[in-house]
Amino acid sequence: MVKAKFITQNDMKIGVIGDEDTVTGMLLAGVGHVDGQGKKNFLLVDSKVHVKDVEEKFHELTTRKDISMVLITQDCAEMIRVAVDEYTKSGKVIPSVLEIPSKDTPYDPRKDSVMQRVAFFLPTAMASLGIEM
Repeated sequence: MVKAKFITQNDMKIGVIGDEDTVTGMLLAGVGHVDGQGKKNFLLVDSKVHVKDVEEKFHELTTRKDISMVLITQDCAEMIRVAVDEYTKSGKVIPSVLEIPSKDTPYDPRKDSVMQRVAFFLPTAMASLGIEM
């Protein structure tokens, strides 16, 4: 008889959605995980991947109990902006969704949900950085 395992902080994982360079770097850093059923905690997005697949993976990662953080490149987040904004508005904090820059696309803090929260609570902080929201 096998005991049911409770998920602890040591069992939490990071999900990654991004371009080839970003996902490969994260996998080399040890972020990647494939469970016994073949479920991965990452998605490599290229020209062959459909927006629907990216959105499905985002929903899968944000509903999994063993994922504590989802890193998504900003250009992938733009592809599924509605889903990312809905998750942000839901008020859930675990998993946290962080938009990161990619090699090909410069970072735009006006599109980042975390920076939008900073601008909401500290509008002078954004202005001091020279960013108009």
